Amino acid sequence: MTLFKEKSDLNKKIGYIKEKNLTIGLVPTMGALHKGHLSLVERSLLENDFTIVSIFINPTQFNDKEDLANYPKNLTKDYDFLKVISDDIIIFAPEISDVYDKNISVKKFDFQGLDRFMEGKYRKGHFEGVATVVSRLFEIVKPNKAYFGEKDYQQLKIIQQLVVQYRIPVNIIGCKIIREDDGLALSSRNSKLGSHSRNIASKIFELLNYCRVHFDSMNLDEIINHVNIFFEKISEIELEYFIIADSETLIPAKEIIKDKQYRAFVAVRLHGVRLIDNIELN
Repeated sequence: MTLFKEKSDLNKKIGYIKEKNLTIGLVPTMGALHKGHLSLVERSLLENDFTIVSIFINPTQFNDKEDLANYPKNLTKDYDFLKVISDDIIIFAPEISDVYDKNISVKKFDFQGLDRFMEGKYRKGHFEGVATVVSRLFEIVKPNKAYFGEKDYQQLKIIQQLVVQYRIPVNIIGCKIIREDDGLALSSRNSKLGSHSRNIASKIFELLNYCRVHFDSMNLDEIINHVNIFFEKISEIELEYFIIADSETLIPAKEIIKDKQYRAFVAVRLHGVRLIDNIELN
């Protein structure tokens, strides 16, 4: 396994790969790797000649400086985690100045309305920061495929739209959410939960699964009412939003229309830790 910390060194390796007409899969991460990342890496290894895992905590996608400062990071632990998976993985762990060329600025994008709700509404500027760093990584790595988890479903849809709109030559692969046995979606932020908080966090999936199971038998108002009552009973959880939205447009539903696909999206704060999740409803 090879670790590159400088873009110039990685460029030499990428040049060699491209000369041989070999394929590159990119798994963009911010580190604190877990089994959810593992599923992305394993799929990339199966589908490409080379797999590059970027580990970079991107400052431009944080609208909360404290959240950025507290984001978990341990490159040595991440390196050891990946080494167990395969010796064929390339890690790219650059400094901020190498990614942004000493000019940390956020590009302006037209997300075609996909950023209007959920994370786009509650984390102003978040997706501009995500799109800026992802497009920059695409320029550096020049991948054939890039892998993103459905836990950040809104992010996935925005990046899929981004590569089409700006004609970026990379195939975006969405991968299913990986969960713990009790349903909690794997996330780097889970490491910040104490044992008591961790047990409470499993209630998030319990709620989402209830909505999925009863989606055909309850109307929208009934589901929303159940959600509100559910969270009122759990004082430790502060509900930021719960939205049922069209799976393609991400526009919140005002009524359920037959033959349309919907997902439920939720964001909460639990003892200072912000958690998001979503589930396909039909």
